[in-house]
Amino acid sequence: MKTETKLSGIVAFKEWALICEALGMGHQSLLLRKGGIAEGKNGFGFEHKEFFLFPTWFHGQVDKTRLTYPSAVSNEAPETLNLEYKIVVEWSGFVTNRQQLAQLEELHILHHSVIEERFQYDAGNGLEGLHVAFVRVYRMDPSLELPMQKRFGGCRSWVALPEMNVGTLISVLSDEEHTERRTLVNRVLGLS
Repeated sequence: MKTETKLSGIVAFKEWALICEALGMGHQSLLLRKGGIAEGKNGFGFEHKEFFLFPTWFHGQVDKTRLTYPSAVSNEAPETLNLEYKIVVEWSGFVTNRQQLAQLEELHILHHSVIEERFQYDAGNGLEGLHVAFVRVYRMDPSLELPMQKRFGGCRSWVALPEMNVGTLISVLSDEEHTERRTLVNRVLGLS
């Protein structure tokens, strides 16, 4: 028996459609974000511990990744937004060590040049590094469809969503796979 939960006051995190796909396929367990996006005076941060993934589209996403499989992501934004994944953040922080990021490469699909560009984004202000979140990804059954709305646009990471029913959540990784990845993150970043 499937259960549905009605949620209100929920948010979605805007991320490249290819990254959303990689997270949903279990090829990625990290979110990597630079600072400086239009987030207000406090800048970017993983301020929410649970959220939905809001896929975004632009030409050239494929060239900015290290995809090793054929992608089903189209090149154009659809008229209807399909929310498929819920994220739970297990750890987040600002990583300033390039070697640590390199050791976590197997947990994301971004090309090295994108990581380096993001790492140096605010270097002029003495803030080299990346906001990193280690996440657990859940597939929603069924997925949710929303019409694209103008209020979803803009250069911001977080989008408020309307009240909606959420069905069953299914982890995209087994507990064992997820624990192995958590162990890697803990070892590389020196977490307890």
